[in-house]
Amino acid sequence: MSLDRDALAQAVRARGRVARVAVAETRGSTPREAGASMLVWADGQQGTIGGGTLEYEASADARRLLASGGTRVARIALGPGLGQCCGGAVLLVTETFVPGDLAGLPGDAHARRVEGHAAMPLSIRRALTETRSGLGPPPVLLREGWFLEPVAPPARPLWIWGAGHVGRALTAVLAPLPGIGITWIDTAAQRFPSDLPEGVLPRIAPDPAALVPQAPANAHHLVLTHSHALDFALCHALLGHGFASAGLIGSDSKWARFRTRLGQLGHSPAEIARICCPIGQKSLGKHPQAIAIGVAAALLSEGVEGIAARDIAG
Repeated sequence: MSLDRDALAQAVRARGRVARVAVAETRGSTPREAGASMLVWADGQQGTIGGGTLEYEASADARRLLASGGTRVARIALGPGLGQCCGGAVLLVTETFVPGDLAGLPGDAHARRVEGHAAMPLSIRRALTETRSGLGPPPVLLREGWFLEPVAPPARPLWIWGAGHVGRALTAVLAPLPGIGITWIDTAAQRFPSDLPEGVLPRIAPDPAALVPQAPANAHHLVLTHSHALDFALCHALLGHGFASAGLIGSDSKWARFRTRLGQLGHSPAEIARICCPIGQKSLGKHPQAIAIGVAAALLSEGVEGIAARDIAG
């Protein structure tokens, strides 16, 4: 797990002051691993450190800390302290953030003093040096009052075209996954649900294909609008724009027709083959949530690059 700079910055912009609760250490059986975290504000929260009494009490402590700001380190025995059956122990670091606090946050690893007055210990310095020498992200460490975490890379862009049943299921399942930034597009505001998942950016476009040039070249796309004509226009536009990966909802016969028409528009067979159709896993069925689970499983097993034809083709 990593410090998600994007999610934290977005929450701070929206809420003004946010507390972040991170699991810094664990011992024995615990609900979550070191590095798990959640964001807490006055009337809500995002993420989880495992639920139950631990999360309830940590959220309440975080809201009390919001009033004064600062940092708190709490060592909690889950069995005797909270009556939880897992019986291990956790060490929680709670920090408060306001606009401007993230300006100096480094891009690879974040080390800071969270209690006491000791200088940065050798173990933290060594882990930072190894990270910045290209040896990979650092471990989550709390040593002599200093807390070190890897910083998550910027979220990889995923554009979901269509807010129908499958679009809603996909967005609900994919939005909580770390490392993915979702842009959700449809033709009218009323096509979106009233309660958008946290962190999803909605875009309204009477002609969705006109938005394709605004998508980053490294974006991943899932095309599932209410209209075959819109789906086709999006496939044509995406092939002309470029993408990291693209998936299209539909049957084998729909994709056969699309391949023929796209070829008639000048796209090569190799280019067309980069679009995967159908999406999901046929063995799971065609229910919207089943399709979403198949796509999410590919993402979790392969990373965002899992939206490749091999992984989500039926």
